[in-house]
Amino acid sequence: MSEPLETELYGPPAPEPDPALFEHALRIAEALVFAGDRPVTPARLQQALPEGTEARAVLTALAARCAGRAVELVEVAGGFAFRTAPELAPALTRVVEVPRRLPRAAMETLAIIAYHQPVTRAEIEEIRGASLSQTTLESLLELGLVAPRGRREVPGRPSLWGTTPRFLEQFGLKTLADLPRREELVNEPGLPFGAPPSPPGAGESGPAPQAA
Repeated sequence: MSEPLETELYGPPAPEPDPALFEHALRIAEALVFAGDRPVTPARLQQALPEGTEARAVLTALAARCAGRAVELVEVAGGFAFRTAPELAPALTRVVEVPRRLPRAAMETLAIIAYHQPVTRAEIEEIRGASLSQTTLESLLELGLVAPRGRREVPGRPSLWGTTPRFLEQFGLKTLADLPRREELVNEPGLPFGAPPSPPGAGESGPAPQAA
């Protein structure tokens, strides 16, 4: 009795994708994630896949295939990207050049923006208990970690600041809901200072950059 009712409510079950077609879809997904300059969303991947394949299923299968490898597929900043396995960090840091890091003032500013956004410069200074130099704000802007978010409707209409998808990607976060405690973020070893975004396919050793 329940089977016809289920069919009536949900329709017939989706047919299993052709194995050869699904394997081709996996190759497309792997190539797109590797070549992408930012995490690949399921919606973006779907545009490149052959008809009859579903992006989320393909990404899930690709993540399972990469599990345990030196380079793994992880979900970050609303999309998927390749990252080096965290347990390989000690070996990699012995040979990979570590760039200069953001100073503590910049990390404190970034943490305040992340947890209080949208926030004005005056509000950042009030929370920090110290003035905010233009250099600090410009460094965060150049790294693409923060961006203007309109203006506060008060006298003077000061600019509002918020974090960007690049911020989520840098810290290995899916969404802002995954933020650690503010003091943990401030006490992170830091972010590459003045470094450009990672090249396509470049991995990271964990959710947050490692100490120099």
